[in-house]
This record gives sequence, structure tokens and C-alpha cells, in this order.
Amino acid sequence: MTSAAAELPPVDPRDEIVTHLPAMRAFAMSLARNSAQADDLVQDAVVKAWSNFDKFKVGTNLRAWLFTILRNTFYSARRKSGREVADVDGVLAGGLASKPDHDGRLALADFQAAFATLPDEQRETLWLVGALGMSYDEAAETCGCAVGTVKSRANRARVRLAELLHLSDDEELELTDQSTMAVVSASITPLG
Repeated sequence: MTSAAAELPPVDPRDEIVTHLPAMRAFAMSLARNSAQADDLVQDAVVKAWSNFDKFKVGTNLRAWLFTILRNTFYSARRKSGREVADVDGVLAGGLASKPDHDGRLALADFQAAFATLPDEQRETLWLVGALGMSYDEAAETCGCAVGTVKSRANRARVRLAELLHLSDDEELELTDQSTMAVVSASITPLG
């Protein structure tokens, strides 16, 4: 070996990746059998190789290392796709979606402000019947009035809350707090 060859700096394996791309693409095509998926597979493999070059041992076979990454990426994606569920129309995802917590807190703050404007008797009745789940008979006994009076107060309170919260007849107040929902709900069934 001449002294000039010994003085050349070692070749950085990162510079060699480009020379292996055509062979990687051909191998990816043999695995994926789709040109777009093969291109994606090569890209993913190169990104993984680039971010893990600290694990590559200089002097070993770079091509074998790249092909191993490409192969493992393909089979990992294949296993993952076997666990995934196709949801073309978004029905499954829509069922899993939930409203952000802050929406519930904002709606609850609006509800509390509206609830505070109700007359004492109506607030008391809604609290007993809605939040505590008492029957109209139990609420009437607690308030010392007739059952019809309790039903009337609860109905007037619900109507007023709907007005204050700008809810139409077919619209529901969406809160995360079930007790508040029970107070507002016009379809409370009394216990007992």
C-alpha cells in the first residue's frame, strides 16, 4: 500500500447509502409489490438507518445492514396492519371521539350561572329531584308541599334553564357532570 492511500480519510458510510438505493428499491418492490409502498419502505428504512448510524460498525457490510433494516421495517408494518381495523367511512373513529374536557367545564359554568338565577324554590326542587334523584313524592315531603307543586316547580325551572342556556326543544345540554345533566333533563323518572 502506498503512503498516499494510507493518508486518505476513511469513507463515511453515510455517503455510501446513495449507492445502495436502487438495490434497496428493488428489494422493497419484491416485498411490497407496489411501487408507492416500496418507495415509502425505502424512505422509512433510510430514515431509520440514518438515525441509528451510531449502531453501525464501520468495516462491516453496510448493504446487509440496510437490507436488514428494510426487511424488518416491512415486516413490522405488516404485523401492525394486521392489528389495524379499516375505518373508511370514519364510523369507528367517530364512536371513539369524545368532547374535550374544557367544553364540559365551560358548559357547566354557564349552567351554574343560569341555575343561580332561578328562584330558591325551583333550585331546591331541581336539586332534590334531579341531582339527588328523589322521587316527586319524596321531594314534596322534604319541601312540605304538594306533589303537584314540586312537579310544577321542576317543569318551570327546566323551561327557564333551557331559555337561559338558549337550548331548543330538540337540543341537549352536553356536560360531563351527570348530576347536572339529570337536573336539566326533562325526562327524569322519579324513583319509587
